[in-house]
Amino acid sequence: MVLVAGTGGWYAAGGGRSTVGPAPAEGPEEEVVAPLARSMHLPWPREGQASVAVEGIGSLGTRGEQKPVPIASVTKVMTAYVILKDHPMRADAPGATVVADRRAADESYSSVETTAPVLAGREYTQRRLLELMMVPSGNNVARLLARWDADDEKAFVAKMNRAAAGLGMRATTYTGVSGMEASTRSTAADQLRLARAAMKDPVFRQVVATASVTAPGAGVTFRNTNKLLGHDGVIGLKTGSSTPAGGNLVWATTQEVAGVSRLVLGVVLHQRAGTTPAEGSAAAHEASRALITAIRADLPEAVNRA
Repeated sequence: MVLVAGTGGWYAAGGGRSTVGPAPAEGPEEEVVAPLARSMHLPWPREGQASVAVEGIGSLGTRGEQKPVPIASVTKVMTAYVILKDHPMRADAPGATVVADRRAADESYSSVETTAPVLAGREYTQRRLLELMMVPSGNNVARLLARWDADDEKAFVAKMNRAAAGLGMRATTYTGVSGMEASTRSTAADQLRLARAAMKDPVFRQVVATASVTAPGAGVTFRNTNKLLGHDGVIGLKTGSSTPAGGNLVWATTQEVAGVSRLVLGVVLHQRAGTTPAEGSAAAHEASRALITAIRADLPEAVNRA
């Protein structure tokens, strides 16, 4: 078994004045790198893949061969995206009520995957289950939500692949809802496309910015697996690591540019693949931190230079 550890249009973050026009179509267009990116010398990771873009400005580039690779628990970004498409919620609302089944409860404690404790027959809010899936990266909760939504996990996976196709994620294939399966594969460019779409939803933004969550009835509190959260303007997004996937991190930060708070999204995949999940995760965090630091430091001046 493989140990797995959990990690279109844009909005203007932080309430700043936005100069963004209508949201572009989310079809499979080719990447267009913003002119200012040429003057920025970003510390791209030396291995794997990475892709970065800025709200209202455009792509800062993509590095590494965009060959589909395992993405581990980054898979859960699509799981949450589909759940929120099928069961929309208002910001700050609890959402629908979900009853945990026996399978989810039995899978709560595992030595081979990340889980979050739930009690069979207990009612949970949709929001709390999304938090338990995204914050500590509970695989059992991802599968519970999939069964709640589609009655069957395979049927939910089919929804995930249809959603990916609709977003133009041509190099992505989902084979499970949690990322436990190494056969779920994607690219940094595709996952950036998904992150852009998912961050339109205020509930998704709130969930991925959650620093910690307590499992009701279990008395256990989990901290977010994204160690960058709360530093350097980071407001999300999702970690994922395993031996075949290496370390992966989809991140979101903000930076003020000419009086406008801009959302910056990045994806780093396949760091230290073939090592331990802990080593891969550390490498993904380090690579992401380097990119975030450089972008936040140089972006305002790069806009002036362009």
